[in-house]
Amino acid sequence: MRMKLSHFNFELPEELIPQYPSDVRDESKLMVIHRETGKIEHKVFKDVLDYFDNEDVLILNNTKVFPARLFGRKEKTGAKIEVFLLRELNPEMKLWDVLVDPARKIRVGNKLYFSDEEDNDVLIAEVVDNTTSRGRTIRFLFDGEEERFTEILDSLGNTPLPKYFNREAVKIDKERYQTVFASEKGAVAAPTAGLHFSHELLKRFELKGIDFAKVTLHVGLGTFRNIEVEDLSKHKMDAEYFKVNKEAIEIVNRAKKKNRKVCAVGTTSMRSIETAVSATEMLKEAEGWTNMFIYPPHEFRIANSMITNFHLPKSSLLIMICAFGGYDLIMKAYDEAIKHKYKFYSYGDAMLII
Repeated sequence: MRMKLSHFNFELPEELIPQYPSDVRDESKLMVIHRETGKIEHKVFKDVLDYFDNEDVLILNNTKVFPARLFGRKEKTGAKIEVFLLRELNPEMKLWDVLVDPARKIRVGNKLYFSDEEDNDVLIAEVVDNTTSRGRTIRFLFDGEEERFTEILDSLGNTPLPKYFNREAVKIDKERYQTVFASEKGAVAAPTAGLHFSHELLKRFELKGIDFAKVTLHVGLGTFRNIEVEDLSKHKMDAEYFKVNKEAIEIVNRAKKKNRKVCAVGTTSMRSIETAVSATEMLKEAEGWTNMFIYPPHEFRIANSMITNFHLPKSSLLIMICAFGGYDLIMKAYDEAIKHKYKFYSYGDAMLII
């Protein structure tokens, strides 16, 4: 059967999309799905350790969310505007790709002012190009050191919570909308499967002899973009920067050769490793931009298990999970998840597919 977008639709009660994180990272619910038998178990996330042994590998995305949402005002009129930083185009010239809201008010040549908590203007930007209906290229007018510029951006910026949260970011988001192993700044959204790991749980994995392979994929807003074509082969993903380094490939390929479990933590880790497959179906070093869209049928070459969150209907993330776990089994698991009141999306619960 050729899969279409409508195959991935389901009714998701709104109350199953939590607005705030769980009290403790590793105590969210965990559904365990056994692909060979179709068995489904209901656990707590820290029980995930029981399914891994010495020399198994977890592949973690170490991207770090930066405070990408800025609030400022337009010169002369003082109209309030929101600027969402997407990516830095030229560090030397302080050029950035951004989204602006309300877009109709922001034209090329406009200056935008950003103030600190005391209402002092600390940063000015000029709009230099239109890229899409909401997209602009802006240049920050700042002559100081790069380090100081980054400090100012970080102090002005807010945690870029996805729109479905229906609220502004608060203090707890700064810590919890970030994995404990985040180190490479560049994402505008968190790799959510990794949010369940606490420092303590990672230590317990380590003590059990399980290795970690770190890859980087800077999650962009394309992750949340709706798929608007029924024929999945016609959908184009936004490109995202990724990197798979030598250390990661050595750890993963060693485990593959020994037939150990190789577990991709999250869809972003999975996309990174599936983009970096050698001719001999091993992991290889790679760096650049990936717009890989994984949908059924897809032959996965690196990971033989996966940790992921519960995703929204008709999303590219759910479609990838169905490619990995099998359409019928995953959709059955989603029915169970709704029945058992599992939480969905960024601050939701987790699934282990083995």
